[in-house]
Amino acid sequence: MHFVAALDRVPGIRCVLALFEGVATGAADGYARLTGRPAATLLHCGPGLANGLANLHNAQRACVPLVNIIGDQATYHRGFDAPLTSDIEGWARPVSAWTRTARSTESVGLDAAAAVQSARANRGIATLILPSDISWSQGGVSATPLPVFPPSPVAPANVAKIAHVLRTGEPAILMIAGAGLEANALADAHRIASATGAKLFAPSFNRLIQRGRGRHPIALLPYRIDQAVAALAGTRHLILVGAQEPAGFFAYPDKPSLLKPNGSIVHVLARPEEDVVGALAALAEELVAPPVPVLPAKRPEPTHGPVTSITVAQTVAALIPENGVIVDEGISFGFAFYPGTNDAAPHDWLQVTGGAIGGGLPLATGAAVAAPGRRIINLEGDGSALYTIQALWTQARERLNVTTVILSNRKYAILELELASVGANPGRTALDLFDLGNPELDWIRLAEGMGVEGARAETLEGLADLLAVSNQRQGPFLIELVIP
Repeated sequence: MHFVAALDRVPGIRCVLALFEGVATGAADGYARLTGRPAATLLHCGPGLANGLANLHNAQRACVPLVNIIGDQATYHRGFDAPLTSDIEGWARPVSAWTRTARSTESVGLDAAAAVQSARANRGIATLILPSDISWSQGGVSATPLPVFPPSPVAPANVAKIAHVLRTGEPAILMIAGAGLEANALADAHRIASATGAKLFAPSFNRLIQRGRGRHPIALLPYRIDQAVAALAGTRHLILVGAQEPAGFFAYPDKPSLLKPNGSIVHVLARPEEDVVGALAALAEELVAPPVPVLPAKRPEPTHGPVTSITVAQTVAALIPENGVIVDEGISFGFAFYPGTNDAAPHDWLQVTGGAIGGGLPLATGAAVAAPGRRIINLEGDGSALYTIQALWTQARERLNVTTVILSNRKYAILELELASVGANPGRTALDLFDLGNPELDWIRLAEGMGVEGARAETLEGLADLLAVSNQRQGPFLIELVIP
């Protein structure tokens, strides 16, 4: 409470209220993805942290800078095992690159500076736990910001080694993640691919991809395990550029866990914490690879006919505004969205990187706070939206420019896909657990109850009209797209 009171005495801090900690942590993730700078969350005791852990998991997988400040029991009160007492450090460590409990009032300023330094230097989550008596006692001293150094460059010898591998002409794939998916880095990746015949892939789920007309494209490794294995088949050299060795999202009976072919060789050009952008540029120069022009493309036109993943993708592609931001949590219905929007206007593409459902609405909220002049379009499954629907209230309160498209198929369709993938034979009881149609959800009334105007679309033409209207307005808007 003393921390909250201090917010009135320190100018320059923008405070954004979320009704649920999972919205706060996911919004901090979205803010960091667009700015590259950490936002801070303020969470209450261990249960407050626990409510935010799912989206902290997503943020940790996205390698974003984020500072958690978590209030705790007074130091002398912990021994009485009050109801909110918990192991905050134990819960925080798996999703944090840096964790510290403030031990004295005099150290709090330096602790805070160290938290910000760690978040920025490691592109990770820093968690500072603040016992209440440390907060309310006298003697606190402000600290100046601590220095943050750029990521370490990749050794020239390693660049030369990877260039030698690529010159052999043996089948090779560059698996690129992190800052390597920004426009300038992708241009260098295409230089490398053109000069050597190597293929380019990004992981299935990524922090941010800069894409659209005038930018070099990159394919995503398919989510479905058989398709992913087929995409990597025949690869002799798998070169990791800020990425991890690809593994299946889950284990499946009689399917491999690692997706690369047996006998293939894994090389590391740059680790996630290293200078991925500089490594790609250095490798392109080592190969004396000339620039590769971007293939010309026309802006897609809205399409007509049945509402399918492919036709929705084309309609969205036609209406993405210049410099827009797409937050994709389309789940099973959205498999065509990424490839189907390649020729849209230049935009940023954000994904739920850790697989924890409910990241989309908060990500869009934080992105809108970070970039008030840009339109955010959140493509959101109806089941996943229910996890963090409170984000709509924050969007209304802050007048954020977010268009939420609810893909309303009234079921957890991704779980039906996973049932089939593991070879299970579900009956009525199991299938009913994935059904959101009894009773029917009224998304328009739900949105309006949160202060967000909404409308329903049952056709592609209706979707196109509502997207066009929402792009021209201020504040949030929700579209329920009925999926037959």
